[in-house]
Amino acid sequence: MTDSENLLAKLGIPMAIVIGAGIIGASIYMAPRDSGSVKSAQTASPATGTQGTAAGAPVIVKNISTEGLPSLGKASAPVTVVEFADFQCPYCGKLFQDSLPSLKKDYIDTGKVKFYYNDFAFLGAESIQAASAAKCADDQGKFWEYHDYLYSHQDGENRGAFSDDNLKKFAGAVGLDQKKFDSCLDTNKYEQEVKDETARAKTYGVGSTPSTFVNGELVKGAVPYATLKAKIEEKLKKP
Repeated sequence: MTDSENLLAKLGIPMAIVIGAGIIGASIYMAPRDSGSVKSAQTASPATGTQGTAAGAPVIVKNISTEGLPSLGKASAPVTVVEFADFQCPYCGKLFQDSLPSLKKDYIDTGKVKFYYNDFAFLGAESIQAASAAKCADDQGKFWEYHDYLYSHQDGENRGAFSDDNLKKFAGAVGLDQKKFDSCLDTNKYEQEVKDETARAKTYGVGSTPSTFVNGELVKGAVPYATLKAKIEEKLKKP
């Protein structure tokens, strides 16, 4: 008899109980774990009415503020589209090139969509300056002309494409009053407003660009125009 068996005998513990306990413990250790499939409960932000689930349900954001944002289309349009974008973002440039012309022709110009542009200038200093410059252009009623020019002249991130000198040249190219524009940009008139817009976007759950909301429902990324169109048509059919 081994020393361990002698000890168990003195304690009055049968060997069979020890062996049985070992088998049960091993089976518990080796049993497969739960894969973590428990779904999280629906979450909501009291401030914005953000809703969504981990199961991939649509993300809905109520009460997105559009006050003061540049816009296209009729105020009476049944569908509101709000784009959150950064002028340096290449995917925003892709959405601009591939989708905005058709969106304008099919829905904005026909009175079905009111389109708003909200800055989410998160890619660096040139993003903030470009967004500020576009607001300076808006002072002269040419936001969209300047918006289009910026997206047509992207060239990497924070590599000088949107330097102050270039932004001023762009103003001349779209026919702005150069002196007024330069003064607006040099005094950083809209820098804080751009930062505030970006911060507010985060409260809606925006974390990347482009993020587009169709009647409050998030359409994330530079999706094909067909995807955006389908979402708008869906909203148009709802009473």
